[in-house]
Amino acid sequence: MIERLTHVLLAATAVVAAASATPAAAATAAPGPEVQPFVAMSAPAIALRHVTLIDGTGAEPRADQTVVFERGRISAIGPANSTAVPAGAESHDYPGYTVLPGLVGMHDHFYYSASNALQRGDGKNSEPGFQVNEIAYTAPRLYLAGGVTTLRTTGSVEPYADIKVHDRIAAGLMPGPDVDLTAPYLEGGPTPFAQMHELRGADDARRFVAFWAESGMTSFKAYMNITRDELAAAAAAAHARGMKITGHLCSVTWPEAVAAGIDDFEHGPVYTDSEFYAGKQPDTCPRGRDLQGAWKDLPIDGPQVRVLIRLLIDHHVAVTSTLPVFEQYVPGNPPPQRRTLEAMATGARASYLQERASLDPKDHDSAALLRKEMDFELAFASAGGLLLAGPDPTGNGGVLPGFGNQREVELLVDAGFTPVAAIHVATQNGARFLGRDADIGTLATGKRANLMLVKGDPGKHIADIENVELVFKDGVGYDSARLIESVRGQVGVR
Repeated sequence: MIERLTHVLLAATAVVAAASATPAAAATAAPGPEVQPFVAMSAPAIALRHVTLIDGTGAEPRADQTVVFERGRISAIGPANSTAVPAGAESHDYPGYTVLPGLVGMHDHFYYSASNALQRGDGKNSEPGFQVNEIAYTAPRLYLAGGVTTLRTTGSVEPYADIKVHDRIAAGLMPGPDVDLTAPYLEGGPTPFAQMHELRGADDARRFVAFWAESGMTSFKAYMNITRDELAAAAAAAHARGMKITGHLCSVTWPEAVAAGIDDFEHGPVYTDSEFYAGKQPDTCPRGRDLQGAWKDLPIDGPQVRVLIRLLIDHHVAVTSTLPVFEQYVPGNPPPQRRTLEAMATGARASYLQERASLDPKDHDSAALLRKEMDFELAFASAGGLLLAGPDPTGNGGVLPGFGNQREVELLVDAGFTPVAAIHVATQNGARFLGRDADIGTLATGKRANLMLVKGDPGKHIADIENVELVFKDGVGYDSARLIESVRGQVGVR
């Protein structure tokens, strides 16, 4: 048994190393027996006719188009009345439907906070710290069902499970998106999380990066209590291996992290940039309320924020929007969807509803902070910054894989982006950051056939992005409804 497990882990490492050797990851193997029940369309050549097309570039939708893909790659896109369909192709007419690129999720964990109410009901964080549940079975299925064809795990708590999921998906043994594997968190101490290592200086950070890079991880994430020296050492070690590092920070300010060489910031500054807190101490994370309070009266169009935006753009540092996880803390936010509650395990659902009911209806600050974060993201992108998108299925448990990715796009529209601009953020921008935009992220001849078919027109009504019927990955069409049904009542326990 031990020998077999060792073989599996070594095989997973080899697959990940091969995938990271070039910017464009290899296509997934043909669906195996465990995946076949979810395959709704598979043929050497497929044509989707009379669809509206949103190509992911930010261009306006094109009506009455035909998309043809052969052997997993797009071979033709054009007007339905003049685009030839290859002889023998499986052809389907979809008037009233839209084709758009598969989403590229840039903050998409394989774990989930399933028991917030139980763990924090008394206001304490009991030893050994807060714990999250790995959902290696349900998460990949829900991501794919939601239209996500590529994702970055953006922090791991069960790294060997994540590696195995990547390996199984790549081998056609599990349904799921292509995976960019982020290593366990580069966290300092004291951390409130039971499943995180506490770094012991810059040398430890270098060893940490080396170990996980050699184990098959392809990106890194710094966390809230890391020091400046540890972050700089980790960033240099990652860059020496051609890998990128992102961060959900607090102890290190955003300007300090830019100086240390960070490539991306998670969540946006309103929730994570401590530079404007008057009592900030070096390498120390202020309380969340103190940090966010410093942003409360800071105008997004003021000189301080303009300087921050310019700094990010000048140093080519991206920002990942994760609006759904913060929306969950706004009293009176949209009610939970039936599909979300039905997907949750009983305990996870009870915990989430208890947490939701505990929100103070008089709390107006949470809504104001969310609006300010939205305004920052719109200003950053409008100035030329690279904005990425992902849901972060953590928080109080109300954000689920896949469903949360769709909600993120909707909230970007609420922030002021046009629907096609929001889709561009959630597709091409993520592919660009991963160095894979020549292969995925937009719909064009020669690119991989990673796309989704939705009923309606998200270009006019962004909520239609939830109406996913088929998700094509390498030209194989997966049935979204079957994938969702297969995890009903299980999110949070497997």
